[in-house]
Amino acid sequence: MGKTKPPRILIAPLDWGLGHATRCIPLIRELSSMKCEVWVAAEGESAALLRSNFPDLKIIALPGYGIRYSKTRWGFPFRIIGQIPKIIRAIFREHRWLAELLKREKLDLIISDNRYGLYSGSVRSVIMTHQLQVLSGLGTLPDYILRKCHYAFLSRFHRCWVIDQPGKDNLGGKLSHPPDQPAHVQYLGILSQFESLPPTEQKKHVLILLSGPEPMRSQLEATLLDQAGSLPAYRFTVVAGTPHKTEIPPLPSHITYFPFMDAARLQVVIQQAKLVICRSGYSTLMDLTVLKKRALLIPTPGQTEQEYLGKRLMKEGLCLTRFQKVVNLKTDIPDALTYPGLGSITPAENVKLGDILRELIKK
Repeated sequence: MGKTKPPRILIAPLDWGLGHATRCIPLIRELSSMKCEVWVAAEGESAALLRSNFPDLKIIALPGYGIRYSKTRWGFPFRIIGQIPKIIRAIFREHRWLAELLKREKLDLIISDNRYGLYSGSVRSVIMTHQLQVLSGLGTLPDYILRKCHYAFLSRFHRCWVIDQPGKDNLGGKLSHPPDQPAHVQYLGILSQFESLPPTEQKKHVLILLSGPEPMRSQLEATLLDQAGSLPAYRFTVVAGTPHKTEIPPLPSHITYFPFMDAARLQVVIQQAKLVICRSGYSTLMDLTVLKKRALLIPTPGQTEQEYLGKRLMKEGLCLTRFQKVVNLKTDIPDALTYPGLGSITPAENVKLGDILRELIKK
């Protein structure tokens, strides 16, 4: 008798920022340890990030949604709304792409991170998200309508994994715990690219961790580098979050700049930092929760999800949040250090990623 072939799993992260790719890292690690054959559907910076962490990973080119972002906070939601037809076309396009792939290749499981077209009637498909409730920023009724429309997309998948903890001690608040939920929801727990290790903090060491869409990423970088340049009492490490760029701007000696870091190197500098200055993107918050870090959060202007998370964590007394247009490192760094950070969110012991994956693969 021949050997049984290992399960072949396709993982497909959304291309809206690198957070969707980074939270696929623990999935790839776990599935690889289970001797599964992991394929990834991605391109651009998401593919580059995953390749840097898994050099032998099989990556299939799958075009992203190609969303363009506004340069201003108030223009952000309207720019996204105007691209809804483009997003819908992309969903239909990736669904056809998957159908063609399944004609050529055998897959045992599809894991889609917020890519709504990657479902199949013939292969078990899972959609992974951190927000059941999509926030419109326009009030309760539009949010209710959005939630119902969102659930219609989620219902096409065999299972919906929510990347958060069940119960009150959670990270996402109403994003991941709305009043009503689809029947096929399963909470996956806090999903970070990092493993919890003892802190190695260094006094006066501040990490600036940049991420998110352009042009706002570059706008924030320019602001923070300018302000950090006049604060030699601190030692700054800057990770720009640009995998395809290698140029390093001229900077004072107390600022060290890296265009990009893989997960192993990034974990070291996060653990060394007394404070992390970053966006309030969900994947970043999960990383900081696992590593029990203090943070100064700067939401992407106009991104309702990040603004909600930043306000919520500040209201709960965990982190300082400042809007981009008013951030002032001279006063904000000392203020942020008075907050306890995200380590007070206790990981749920009854949620085990490996057990969830094994249970699904066996079916």
